[in-house]
Parts: sequence; structure tokens; C-alpha cells
Amino acid sequence: INNYVEGTLAGERDKASPSGLHFRDSKRKVDYVLAYHYRRSLARHAPGAASPEPRRRSPSVELVSNGGARKGRAEPQQDHGQQALPEWPGLPGLELVELSPLDALEEERRLQREEYERNLLEAGLEIEKDPENKSQGLSFVRIHAPWQVLSREAELLKIKMPTKKMYEITEEKGILKTLNEIWCKLTEPLQPQVPQQENTKMKTLSYPFSREKIYLYNIKDKDTFFDNATRSRIVREILKRTSTKARSSMGIGTLIANNVYDAAYPLHDGEYEGQNDDMNERKLLYQEWARYGVFYKFQPIDLIRKYFGEKIGLYFAWLGLYTEFLIPSSVVGIIVFLYGCITIESDIPSKEMCDQRNAFTMCPLCDKFCDYWNLSSACATARASHLFDNPATVFFSIFMALWATMFLEQWKRLQMRLSYFWDLTGLEEEEEHPRPEYETKLLQKKLKNKNITTENSNENEKEKLTWSDRMPGYAANFGLILFMVMLAFSAVFGVIVYRITTAAALSFSTNETTRANVRVTVTATAVLINLVVVLILDEIYGAVAKWLTEIEIPKTEKTFEERLILKAFLLKFVNSYASIFYVAFFKGRFVGRPGRYVYVFEGYRMEECAPGGCLMELCIQLSIIMLGKQLIQNNLFEIGIPKLKKLFRKLKGERTEVKEMDTNQSKDPQQWDLDYILEPFTGLTPEYMEMIIQFGFVTLFVASFPLAPVFALLNNIIEVRLDAKKFVTELRRPDTVREKDIGIWYNILSGIGKLSVIINAFVIAVTSDFIPRLMYQYAYSQNGTMHGFINHTLSYFNVSQLKAGTQPENSLFAQEVSFCRFKDYREPPWSPHQYEFSKQYWAVLSARLAFVILFQNLVMFLSVLVDWMIPDIPKDISEQIKKEKTVLVDFFLKEEHEKLKLIESFVARDKQKRRSGTKSRRTRAASFSQCHRSPKGSFTSFSSQHTVV
Repeated sequence: INNYVEGTLAGERDKASPSGLHFRDSKRKVDYVLAYHYRRSLARHAPGAASPEPRRRSPSVELVSNGGARKGRAEPQQDHGQQALPEWPGLPGLELVELSPLDALEEERRLQREEYERNLLEAGLEIEKDPENKSQGLSFVRIHAPWQVLSREAELLKIKMPTKKMYEITEEKGILKTLNEIWCKLTEPLQPQVPQQENTKMKTLSYPFSREKIYLYNIKDKDTFFDNATRSRIVREILKRTSTKARSSMGIGTLIANNVYDAAYPLHDGEYEGQNDDMNERKLLYQEWARYGVFYKFQPIDLIRKYFGEKIGLYFAWLGLYTEFLIPSSVVGIIVFLYGCITIESDIPSKEMCDQRNAFTMCPLCDKFCDYWNLSSACATARASHLFDNPATVFFSIFMALWATMFLEQWKRLQMRLSYFWDLTGLEEEEEHPRPEYETKLLQKKLKNKNITTENSNENEKEKLTWSDRMPGYAANFGLILFMVMLAFSAVFGVIVYRITTAAALSFSTNETTRANVRVTVTATAVLINLVVVLILDEIYGAVAKWLTEIEIPKTEKTFEERLILKAFLLKFVNSYASIFYVAFFKGRFVGRPGRYVYVFEGYRMEECAPGGCLMELCIQLSIIMLGKQLIQNNLFEIGIPKLKKLFRKLKGERTEVKEMDTNQSKDPQQWDLDYILEPFTGLTPEYMEMIIQFGFVTLFVASFPLAPVFALLNNIIEVRLDAKKFVTELRRPDTVREKDIGIWYNILSGIGKLSVIINAFVIAVTSDFIPRLMYQYAYSQNGTMHGFINHTLSYFNVSQLKAGTQPENSLFAQEVSFCRFKDYREPPWSPHQYEFSKQYWAVLSARLAFVILFQNLVMFLSVLVDWMIPDIPKDISEQIKKEKTVLVDFFLKEEHEKLKLIESFVARDKQKRRSGTKSRRTRAASFSQCHRSPKGSFTSFSSQHTVV
């Protein structure tokens, strides 16, 4: 249809629809928007001609509908149905000139846009464009999909749509039903105020759309049968597969990559806040979900899925379940912490350490400048260590291992439930379109391959990239990932060197307070430095992982995403946990002993653990990195960076656009203008990644920090609303993607859960004093109590055997020292095997290894038992799926039976018609033969027979 608009209606042409969501006829919905920047070039004028005219199409030209163009005045079409050329090379005064490289590139992009939009029209879409009435600026192409296109594509994509049939959902009976009703009443104030299905006991039967079986579907209005998310998804599929000849570009992704278009996005459903009373789904999501004031409410998961699609709906469902599961683990963590606080006064080892009468004279902490010191001076550290290093932490580690298993099992069940209610059961893998980078590389390969020419190439045999084409990318991946891992270890080593050198420097201080607080100062500053390094490297690793995945040239977006996730997770995992692993398992293990210390560089001794053990320091390290990442990276960066990008994009658009008077320009910005300013959606990988890293903090080292689930819970309460606000207000509307699970993230979570069992076993056995205390109480204590434990763990050293130059200078110690003590299980100086490991050392070591094996096997067995006891698919959902299949078959048989009866009735009526016709002809013949006897009756008879027929 070619729509021509008279020049007198030019002013009306630029009046946008009141809602900003429709074409200018206020009837056809805007299903998708393409945005691009244009720049008009001017042709040089021939000598002696009139004033120069722009060498471009008339500004009033505007594509509308499918195949139409509006112009300022109607022009006759050329022969053979071709439209008039948009350019006028025959006009006097204009000559063709060689364009500058910039103008030539812009002209090439314009031609590509025209060809692409022409192909979209041929695909059945309808288009409306803004007039290009400035020398340069931003323009939008609005796309509408009519019913014929929607129904065709829905059939091709096998989109499940609701049929006329509804069936009853079998409810739980007995005690479960009663408990469910009580729970619903209790949580009623926490439910979001969003429209719910009228009858929750009934479910609409869905079936992949088919035009042949259109009578099956509940089509009340063709304009609203497909919701906005489905319409935009269908249009996106057409945009992806529509190609242009220029540069062999395949789809909108390639055109955006080549800067032919700037962006392609579906529209939001209007404004999320404002004075108008028009309620839309976006505003409803903002009011009931994306505000911090509704943090206590449940998430409207069904509405999120309807607006953003299944993939994003599954993410928020997973995040909601994870946050809910953190509540019981937080409660248990607080109880464990309180147990430590309550029992601190009755803890015998810390009492012995704080008792100044014991007078344990300890060996110097550094050479030459450090003096001997009393163990009682470390009383505060010992008491603080008991808060986290007590028997309850063993129970908590077992609890958290089972908690992780139960969480994953419960997620599988919830995922299956959502799949059933969202009609994702039996969802097939959709054929994905190749990425633009893959197509470009493939095109380069074809051009370089001289053996295959355009004439003799076999079109049926599609070329593809082989492993040899990707080998440089794989080699770069291996080398750079190895380098990045080593960089993380180097950063940890750098912090270690800082701690050693700073501790030595502060020990030289003349200020007594400074010397007394060396350990606290060094630990605090080192952890803060480590946090800053982790945050910086995290950003670098994210960019590096993306670049490494791009040079691998994955074919599809799904493959690209999976490889990116694996690389980013590996690098960020190493970066986040390297320093924590060092403190937990390596610090203080390679110190040596007095008289034979291990040195880093010359004169700097390896750092030791605090007198109370390394567990307290591990707790400090873990808590600061976890809280720092959550506060700075997850919250401040997530709020600040999108706002800065939005401001930058807005300022850039205002600066580059020439300020020209445009009387036809609409004053009020339309929805496509508002959405263009928003940040483009780049995927869920960053959202999942920060939660997965947090899940690691909660499970991997929970034995050292029982309060980790509490801080994770507080963070996630904010995180849910922060992410919600970002999706509703800060981001362009994402394309809806149908997914039946969370993909590779589940495997990563499962791997972390299994790794946490091993790590917590080693933290309890190696880092904490749980095993030495147990061994002392039941093997070495004379009365079966912990009295004498501190003395048992300290070895003797003869100070006369210290190396020359390492003895304390100007010792201010009260009494003369002959023997000093150090923490280790070694033979005393008077033993024939002096300073060698004692029998107690080997006994404790064997007990530690035995505990690791026992703990690991016990927890793994319990995890498998929990996994086996909890079915992956809820029983009621399993029954409903079977019932749905039966209902579907019955519905089809019934409809086909009715269709068959209808056909049979038509056939029977047709036969009756033919028989009646034959009888009528015989009657007419008889009537005419007896016409002289009864003419009136014969005609009456004929008339009556004709009426029956």
C-alpha cells in the first residue's frame, strides 16, 4: 500500500501518537525501534546555476506501511510498478562529484539502511521513519508487525499460545493443604499488589501456535492475542535473519557492529512514574517491585517473566530463593557466634593465655630490633579467636554443606514448577543465528581462499571455521589466562612483602605504642590494600575475559556466553580467593624455627600467624573483602556507573546534534527517545557473577566466619531491589528469551558446593585449633580437661643458640632469659634430637588428615542422602504434566471429532441437495406434461419443491 500525504498535511505528519507507543495513526503498535545517526552531504554546484541544493532525498520523504512512501506532493510512478527515484540526477545545476571518505562511508551506510528496510517490508513488516530534516542528527525507524506476520512467525518459532481449553489443577490434600492455607494467610501482607489470575485453581492449556488449527486458540482480539514481549521477540527474529548484500551482512547484529544502526530495542510500556493515571506493566513493576520501600514484599515473578521474558524471570526467581534460604543460615550463624560469646569466659586456653602468672616468655618476632615478649600481651587476640574457633563452627560447617545441597535441590524443584506454569516443558532448542564477528571472519576466510571462486563454488556446501582458524585465539587464551592467574598470585605476594617489610619498619620505631600495635596496623592496612587490588583486577579481568572470548570467535551467542562465563569465573575466583587461601593454608606454615628461620629476600623473615592462630586473621580478611566487594562493587558501581553512562550519552547527543530550528519537531520526547537514552542491556552475566562469588564467600570459608550469611542476606535484600530498579528504570527493555533453566550457572553452583566441603574440612583441621585441642583433651591431658593446653603447644628454645646478629639489642625484658618459647611441636634443647618434630606433631598431623577424610565422606554422604530424599520434580507437578498431556490429547480428539462431524454434515447436506435437485427436475417434467389439466397446481408444486431445495 502506497500512502501519499498532501503537502498541506505536512504539519500533521510529525504529530506523534499520544501514548508514544503507536504509529502516527494511533492504531498500529510500535513493536521495535531502530535508531541511527545520519549526516547529510552537499553536492558542489555547477557554474552559473542557481543556489546549491542538497544532494539528497526530499526531507518530507517518509516510509510508512509496507512498501509505502509519503512525500510532500504526489509523484507519478514509473512504468512496471517501480517508484520514482529518490534522487534527481537530471536536474540542471547539479553535478556528481567525488565524495569525501566520510561522506562516502555515510552514503554507503544510507544505502545499506534503505536496502535493509526494503527487505523488512518484503518480509511483511510495516515501517515508519522520522524525516531527516537536519544536516545531521538522530533518527528512528519504528517497526510494526501485522497479524499475518505474527501468526506466521509464531508458527515457525513454535510459540506456545493459550487455547480455549482450561483444566483444573489438582490441589494438595490433607495436612499439606492446611499448612499451605495458613502460610498464605500469614504472608498475605507480603504479597505484591499485582493482578492475579481470576481462578488460580484452573490453568489454560497451551499449544504451539498453528494457523491451520487457529480455531483451537482463545483469540478475542488479534491486536492483543500476542503480548508486547512476544511481538518484540518475533520482530527481533525477523531482524536477525534479514540480510543485505552490502558486506554480506546477516541481520541487525552485523549492521549495528558496522555502525549502520546505533541501536535496536523494543519499547518500554510507557513511563514508570508520572502524574498520569494510566497504569502500565512497567509502572506496576516499579511500584510493587523496583522500590526500596517494598523490600519486605515477595517478588511478582509472573509479572517479571511476562514483561522481561523467561530468562530474566528465572534469574530473579533464583535470586529470591537464594535470599530466602539465607534466612535460616543467618539465624544459625548468629546462634553459633552467640555461643562463642557466651562460652568465652569459660574457655580455659584463652584464660591460660591471658593469665600473667603463667609468664610464657616468647621468642622475638623479628631479628635484632624485636625484644622478648610475654604471651599474655596477646590476650585480646586469643579471646577474639574463640568467637569463631569453637566446637560450634564444626557443626555449622556441616550444616552449611547440607544447606548448599538443599538449596540446589529446592531450586531444581522451583525451576520445574516455573517451567510447568510458564509452559516451558518440552521447550526445544531454538536455532541460533551466527554472531556478526563469526560471519565477518568467515567472509574473510572465503576471500582469502583462492581455490574457491564465485563461479565454481558449491553453494550447498557451507563453509565454517575450523580449529586451525581458531588456533591463534586458543593460544592467546591459554597464555593470557595463565598470565592473569600469575598476576593475581603476584598481587598476593606483593601484599605479603608489604606486610613483612612494614612490620620490620614499624619495629624500628621509637614510639612504644607503634611497636605494640604493629600486628594490628599491618593486618588492617594490608587487607585494605588487598581489597583495592581485588576490585581493580576484577574490572580488568572482566574486560580481558570478554576480549579473550571474542578472539575465539564462537559461532552463536549461547556458546559465546558460556565461554565468557567460564573464563570470567575462573579469573574472578582466583582474584577474590587467592589472598584468603594464602591466609588459611600457607601463612605461618613455612616460617622455620628460632635459629633457623626462613627468609624472604635478605633479612626479612616469613610472617607468622598471631598467637591465637591464623583463623582470626582469616576471618578479618574474609569479612573485609566480602563486605568491601558488596558495598563498593555490587552497590556503588551498579548505581553509579549506569547513571554516569546515561549522563554521558545524553551530553554526547546534545553536543553532536546541531542546534537547528525545526518547527515540525515534536516538543515532548516520545517513548523511543526516552528509551534510547537508557543503558543498553548487556546480559545477566555480571548479575549472576557477583551472586556466585558471594555464594562462595558464604559456603567455602564459613567455618572461619559464621556471620557471612548474615551480611550476604542484608546485601541481597538491597540487591534484589537494586537490580529491579536498574531493569525497570535504567536499562532499555531487553529482548525476551525463552529459557527453561539457568544453564551453566547451576553447574558452577554445584561445583562450589562440593568444593566447600573439602575447604571447610581443611580449615577446621589445619587452620583452627580444633584438632590439637581435641587431641590434648583425650590423649595428653592428665585429668581430661583443657588445663595445660597452652604449655603443651609451646616448644622451648635455648636463646644462646640464636644466630649472631639476630639477638635482641638493648633488651628491656624484666628478667634474664635463658629459654624462650615458640608455637610448634618440637623436641626441647635438652633432648638428643633437639628441635626436631616431636611425636605429638605427628600424632596431631595424622589426626588432622583423619578428620579431613572423615568429615568429607560424612558430609558427602549426607549430601547425597538429601539429594536422594528430595525429588527433582515435585510430585504434584509431575502429575499435572501427565494430566496436561492427557487433556491435550482429549481436547484435540474432541475438536477433530467436531470438525469431522461438521464436514460430514456439509457432505450430507450436499448429497441431499443433489437428490432434491434430481427429484425437483422430475416433478417439473411431470407438471409441464400435465399443464393443460392443472396449471395452477403444477406451478404451485414446482414452487414448493424449489423452496425445499
